[in-house]
Parts: sequence; C-alpha cells; structure tokens
Amino acid sequence: MRPISIPGRPNMKRSCLFLVAALAASPAAAHVSLETKQATVGASYKAVFTVPHGCAGSPTVKIRVQVPEGVIAVKPMPKAGWNVDVVEGKYAVEYDYHGNKLSSGVKEVAWSGGKLPDKHYDEFVMHTVLTDKLKPNTTLYFPVVQECETGVSRWIEIPTEGAGHSHQGKSEGKSPAPGVKLLPKS
Repeated sequence: MRPISIPGRPNMKRSCLFLVAALAASPAAAHVSLETKQATVGASYKAVFTVPHGCAGSPTVKIRVQVPEGVIAVKPMPKAGWNVDVVEGKYAVEYDYHGNKLSSGVKEVAWSGGKLPDKHYDEFVMHTVLTDKLKPNTTLYFPVVQECETGVSRWIEIPTEGAGHSHQGKSEGKSPAPGVKLLPKS
C-alpha cells in the first residue's frame, strides 16, 4: 500500500512526524505528576509523584509537596540517599480518624539532599487518607516545587473552577499542579 500523496505537500508526513516529536519532547508534556489519577473520598491514597526531568538540564536536588486541606495521616516514604522532612500545621477543621479527632498534621513534605540527574526519572511517595469531607467528582491538587542545582520549577498552577484539567499532563497553564480526580464512596 502506498502512502497518500497530497499534491503540493510532499513533505507533509515528515512535518507531522516532526510536530509530534517536538510536542512529546516539550517541557509542558513532562511535568511532575501523580501516577494514580483517581482516588476515592474517605479512603487511603498512595500519592506517587513522578519526576521525569530536572530544570532545563540541571539535576533535581529537592522536591517539596504542599498537602491540600482534607488530606490527613500523611506518611512520606523514605528514599535512599535523600532526607525527608515534614512541616506540620493546623487543619482548617477537625477530622475524624479511627475514632480520634485530628486538628493538625502534615501540611508539607520535602525530600532533599539527593541528586536526580536530568536524564533520569524517579518517584517520591507518601501514604495519605482522603477525608470524606472532600468533594467527589472534583480534582484535588498537590502543588509541587522542584528545586534543582540551577533553577526551580514550580508545578503550582491550579485551573479555575470549571476550566478543567486533563490527567494526560495538559492544562491551560504551563506549570500545572499534579491532580487526582476524587471519586465518590461506593
């Protein structure tokens, strides 16, 4: 079978391939994201933050994740060669957790001290509980700041309500915060 030829456009196939390759390699297509794109309200959630690159070629040396309101019982996973630190603070409301009232907890997690070369990929993990006070059928965002030896990438843009956010790495902003779609309890 011969390829379709369009008169006056002999290089169209090559141009399309170039465009696809350019889009696939663009930084907007490769930002910090969550591996699991959906989670149930009122259940535990293993948040796996994927880091596919550094900052304009520079190695990643620190990842900071802001924990949104309604996410409790946060336990970051230690990572060989990295230090893990948490910032604790007061919640906006009290949450019931296994019969106890929680009014404060982890508000930010930071992994630092390691070195993730730009050409490598890695994951940073925390176990959480998504409280039943979160609204199903919405997207919950975890703003992330990626610090590198040279430069910083701030994955903190949250779309305005109703603007939508694709879970394939596209949003209306250039630096989208990782998001998880919240599903109702079954």
